[in-house]
Amino acid sequence: MAGSHGGSPKSWLAVIIILIGFTVGGVALCLGPNWMLFWVGAGIVAVGGVVALLVDIFSDVIIDAPRAPLDHTS
Repeated sequence: MAGSHGGSPKSWLAVIIILIGFTVGGVALCLGPNWMLFWVGAGIVAVGGVVALLVDIFSDVIIDAPRAPLDHTS
């Protein structure tokens, strides 16, 4: 992913797991609430957090070189 601010696929996997957990928990709250399904979603978020720590998600950012500001004087 050169030229972007994206992370690696392993970091995106952790993010996707966490998003799935939030989605399951949110749907569970709308369905009654269904507390068992809510806690399943919370568990999925926790697993995603562990995966994020294991892949060292916070140091996995690709940063572009600084860009020169555009000259709008002409």
